[in-house]
Amino acid sequence: MELDDPTLFINRGLSWLEFNQRVLNEALNKENPLLERLKFLCIVSSNLDEFFEVRVAGLKQQVQTHHVALAPDGMSPKSELAALTKRTRIQVEDQYRCWNEEIRPWLAAQNIRFHDYPGVPDAEREHFEKFFHERVFPVLTPLAIDPSHPFPQLLNKSLNVIVHLEGEGLNTDLAVVQVPRILPRVVPFANQTDEQGHDFVFLGSIIKHYVGSLFHGVKVIGAHLFRVTRNSNLYVDEEEAENLLHAIEEELRHVNRGAAVRLEVQQDCPDTIANRLLEIFNLTHGDLYRHDGPINLTRLMPLALSIDRPDLRDKRFTPATVVSLNEEADIFWHIRKGDILLHHPYDSFQTVLDFLGQAAEDPNTLAIKQTLYRTSSDSPLVASLIQAAQNGKQVTVIIELKARFDEAANIKWARLMREAGVNVIYGIAGLKTHAKAMLVVRQEGEIIRRYAHLGTGNYHPSTARLYTDLGLLTAREDITSDVAAMFNILTGVSKFPGLKELLMAPYDLREGMLALIDREIEHAKAGRPAEIFVKMNALVEDSMIEALYRASQAGIKIRLMIRGVCCLRPGVPGISENIEVRSLVGRFLEHSRIVRFENGGQPEIYLGSADWMPRNLFRRVETSFPLRSARVHEHVQEIIDWFWRDNVKSRVLHADGNYLPRPLTGELFSAQAEFLAEAQRRRKAKPTVS
Repeated sequence: MELDDPTLFINRGLSWLEFNQRVLNEALNKENPLLERLKFLCIVSSNLDEFFEVRVAGLKQQVQTHHVALAPDGMSPKSELAALTKRTRIQVEDQYRCWNEEIRPWLAAQNIRFHDYPGVPDAEREHFEKFFHERVFPVLTPLAIDPSHPFPQLLNKSLNVIVHLEGEGLNTDLAVVQVPRILPRVVPFANQTDEQGHDFVFLGSIIKHYVGSLFHGVKVIGAHLFRVTRNSNLYVDEEEAENLLHAIEEELRHVNRGAAVRLEVQQDCPDTIANRLLEIFNLTHGDLYRHDGPINLTRLMPLALSIDRPDLRDKRFTPATVVSLNEEADIFWHIRKGDILLHHPYDSFQTVLDFLGQAAEDPNTLAIKQTLYRTSSDSPLVASLIQAAQNGKQVTVIIELKARFDEAANIKWARLMREAGVNVIYGIAGLKTHAKAMLVVRQEGEIIRRYAHLGTGNYHPSTARLYTDLGLLTAREDITSDVAAMFNILTGVSKFPGLKELLMAPYDLREGMLALIDREIEHAKAGRPAEIFVKMNALVEDSMIEALYRASQAGIKIRLMIRGVCCLRPGVPGISENIEVRSLVGRFLEHSRIVRFENGGQPEIYLGSADWMPRNLFRRVETSFPLRSARVHEHVQEIIDWFWRDNVKSRVLHADGNYLPRPLTGELFSAQAEFLAEAQRRRKAKPTVS
């Protein structure tokens, strides 16, 4: 069998949905605290939104343009769409069954109740009537649908009410009321005590009840909530755009009005109304999803995170501090002593903030360079970069304006930094800058010394508490000189010169990893120790998969921990029987990327920003960097071992594409729980560096 045979590849879209099923399984898992289960249920909805906005939208475009090229698994866009629709419907049904039969009633048993307006007690009716007329009614606009009033351009994923009207002399029997995004989607009761618990009413049901007040002299015979999802892919010709920032701003306006790809309605919406909406949005019955519950469960996430019931959520923890700063030893002193490994969220992200913050204030700092792909809405990193520029440092930031769903935020940061004197660069035309790197250049006596931070995750303090990522602080000249060269490539005009230590996409990362796999094959053929471990978010690119198949055929044991999409099919006799694939979905989102090669008994470990996907290897600027400190290497080896020991949250991919729990043998071991416990032990001990 040839290694590019379609039967050796799992469909990318179906694998994506299997990942979302593993998230849903955490919502279904009765051993998880109840508010954590609600959180996972919200994540399922958020994931499905992105799935439709990007994957389904892309496939629909291919079908409409008669694109006939097949994916590596042999599916055409049309056949994949049909398979995804079938699988998605099952998943959505399971999701709402979980909400209706478990999450909602069990929360009610804990005095956390969600009401539709008809179920609101009389004692609260006056409050909600006043709430509607004072806070909601003034911002609602009824929009008639008739020949003189074309259907409004509803925003992507906005909540709307379609109103069915009856009366003499009407030009139409339909109108639309858009629900402004500034309004909360769930509204608390006014008169309740802590003893009574928490009661909330869905805003949509309040509007449905009072919507008749918007139509004088006309009878409302039905009001139904609906939501439309649109194609959210950006299309910007960077070579033609004179000002990339303005071009992306304009494209963002178009995205909110992109082609519809999904229509969601509630269960009680009549077929006649649903069919008219499908016709308006140029959709088919296959694009219609009926929900027995709130249309957008994602809107419950703030409540899942904020309701004050510690007994219904995971126990809070305080991250460990890796370096202890005082007047005698700044962070640069610690880095000079030896490389420092950070494992977030178990290690505090404050160390990264301190690194940049001290550099911004340090009179010996000459220059700071940083990549920014995503960051928080109140980013202390941006504040430090601006402060550094105001302090006279040369500050350069490569900010990615095309970071999906963060474009508007990054445009805002770009403007703020430019006004403060920061050199803001948008990277290389045609490529997204996804690498995670920071460089500080200092004058230390007679020498210039460089310090670098390289990571697997974004410079985002908020997600650093929710995602697992690894970061390295180093002053090694061989590493920092490569980081400096990378920034020169991103900001200047030069050909890729080749780097000594770092691998860099789209130039040599794929080729470098393929060479390391081939080296492992040569070790195996010569009888030397050979083994490969890969941990990342997605494994899709076919040449990387085929290389792993070749390594498996050479007898190399391959362990893959792929959180999300995995198109490699393990367990195929003669091809991949030496490959085991696992996925870990738990309290924190696994986001770190680790690649380990046994290398004939002299193991090498690489960390990086890239998954093995076509977009990462060919259309993004990414980095992968080796660990040269023996103590850091040992630490990451322990991290790898703990991940592979997990038999609580880990799931095993089988040859048929299904994921099943690991057979329970021995004592239970949860990697994330052990990392948390170990971090708490280190908090009580003296911080060390590696």
